[in-house]
Amino acid sequence: MAVPRGTRFAIEHDTVFPDGAAVVGPVAPDMEYVSNEDKARGKQPKQKVDEVTGLPQWKVTVSDPSAEKDRDKSVSVVLLAKVQPVPPPAAVAGFDLRPVVFEGLMVEPRVMGEKFKYQGWVLRATGMRDPKKSSSGKPAGQAPSEQNKAA
Repeated sequence: MAVPRGTRFAIEHDTVFPDGAAVVGPVAPDMEYVSNEDKARGKQPKQKVDEVTGLPQWKVTVSDPSAEKDRDKSVSVVLLAKVQPVPPPAAVAGFDLRPVVFEGLMVEPRVMGEKFKYQGWVLRATGMRDPKKSSSGKPAGQAPSEQNKAA
């Protein structure tokens, strides 16, 4: 069976992050690498654009408490969006730890590692939201009649 390189698989947030996920740090543009030689020639880095969707790429670092290996406790998620995504508010004032649910989550298998190779995954998402809110923007965990009252 041949699966073409770059194939992405849609996956639910809870499958990848069964104990939840938290954004640590800012959402930043995912920039192309520019070598020192190119920098000396005046080449400026550009923001990467997703080959499949044509959308600009943004990167965010996420803490994954369910990860078994230390190297997997902090992962990068690439967000595909026209404008810079804004993470949900911090859970605790003074700490830049923001619980998050990724929407439109996709995984792409990739060989990773420098000296020792291992199977890794590129995580991409089309959005993110506060886990306390449903995808419709209403508070999660309420019955539909309660959501109507909250609106």
